[in-house]
Amino acid sequence: MDNDDTGLRWYTSGDRTLIPLDDRFRYPKSLQRVLNQERFSVAINRDFPAVVAGCADREITWISPELQKVYCLLHQSGYAYSFETWQGDQLAGGILGIVIGGAFIGESMFYRITEGSKVAMVRLVERLRQRQFVLFDAQMINPHLARFGAYGISDQEYQVLLQQALQRRCFLL
Repeated sequence: MDNDDTGLRWYTSGDRTLIPLDDRFRYPKSLQRVLNQERFSVAINRDFPAVVAGCADREITWISPELQKVYCLLHQSGYAYSFETWQGDQLAGGILGIVIGGAFIGESMFYRITEGSKVAMVRLVERLRQRQFVLFDAQMINPHLARFGAYGISDQEYQVLLQQALQRRCFLL
């Protein structure tokens, strides 16, 4: 959604960014210490609306109120998921995504407690590997995702992987 509130638009890119689901996935050693401390618990869809709201809670956001409603409808239909980290009863961070076949399309992420979204990323990748997903589409590269080994591929390569993913029936839950 553009900030001009003229409606939803479909965006596509000639270049895609994937989070690797193989040994190219990496994260800082300092994050391994956080994982070992088990400061966060992980949940799926424990509070989907709060994750959508957390992802939209920015000074400038593309997640409009209308789009938040769309994500909730996709969630009710079994396509949209929230992968969450919690510290006690407090939502620490989360990742909003869409699951289609063996593809996880990451829409947005946020954190309220330092390291919350990073722990969510590591645990989500572990879950996608366990469930034999083909791809984790991060859509666009940024320095944060690059630290995890995110890499760009051409649209042609992406379409091949997407077709493979669509042949699978993977489940996040």
